[in-house]
Amino acid sequence: MRLALREMRRRPGRFTVAAAILTLIALLLMFLGGLLDGLLAGSTGAYRAQQADLIAYSSDAEESLVRSRITPEVRAEVARAADGARVAGLGSVQLGARLDGRGPRDLVPVVLFGFEAPPRGIDGDPPPPGEVYADDSLRAEGVERGDVVRLGADRTPVTVIGFLDDSRYSGQATLWGSLPTWRAVLEANRPGARVGEGVVQALVIGGGGSAPAPAARDIDDATGGATSTLTVDAAIEALPGVAQQRTVFNQIIAVTVVVALVVVALFFALITVERTALYGVLKAIGASSGTLFAGVLLQALVVTLVAAVIGIAASLALDAAIPAGSLPFLADPARLLTNVGYLVVASVVGCAFSLRRVLRVDPARAIGGEG
Repeated sequence: MRLALREMRRRPGRFTVAAAILTLIALLLMFLGGLLDGLLAGSTGAYRAQQADLIAYSSDAEESLVRSRITPEVRAEVARAADGARVAGLGSVQLGARLDGRGPRDLVPVVLFGFEAPPRGIDGDPPPPGEVYADDSLRAEGVERGDVVRLGADRTPVTVIGFLDDSRYSGQATLWGSLPTWRAVLEANRPGARVGEGVVQALVIGGGGSAPAPAARDIDDATGGATSTLTVDAAIEALPGVAQQRTVFNQIIAVTVVVALVVVALFFALITVERTALYGVLKAIGASSGTLFAGVLLQALVVTLVAAVIGIAASLALDAAIPAGSLPFLADPARLLTNVGYLVVASVVGCAFSLRRVLRVDPARAIGGEG
């Protein structure tokens, strides 16, 4: 083991090519993971911000917030079946927002949510009609506390009174106001989609004593199938594009890990061939095959970890440099550690291909030049 580390200190150039290639792979892996997490965060923040266990849609909405309509009668049935849990209404509408100081066609896409139960980051009751909280990403558009944002073709004015983090939805910034604010904006800009008094698009349910999945079934049974109730995690997976994005990126990440495995395998296979005579000498003086392979594995791990550290540092720097609401990139610590784990596994498996050659080294033949 000490001999392996000494070789790396004295002959670092031998490992430069492998380190450079693995660094590029690590950078790609970290970027792909950060891009995936950023895309998912930008699509699902509004649901993850809900302080609830369940989300109930109307049964004919196909888990779509836009198509869902919950009447007061259905809501009453849900409340009775919710086992004392808080039941609160939720509505949404996607519109273009005009900001003061910009041209009439320079629109910022936003989603206005009307809520009864405050999402994470908002304390207390919903704001008065005409006032909203804004997602922090709108700061990058120049929005500040006290600014008036004009929504939709009707240019309905709402005033920003505060900000909250990580609440984007479908890749768009969000505004959070009361249900009366939502109804007024919806009626003014989407007359065909307006809803009656007491009607909401969905219900967020939380704080009950039952486990979420059985509680969801109980609610749907109680409403006679008028609702489709999902856990928050299931509702997130049902959002358009979320599952597809995760599948595609995970496949690309898997291919990248396989490439890292092949690089390690080829490089250290060549190194092992070059060292055949050296291994013969070491075996002749008592070194075991296990000790020799441990040295190869240690060198592979050192090279891989150096590449991974560079990848993590670059990922964190990129995350810090990107303005909120621009490139969907998120350097999540769990993702970074997972990617490091993938690289380590790839290096171990790649080194395993050199094990057979190390085991086959015969001291007499290797020293005699016949290995």
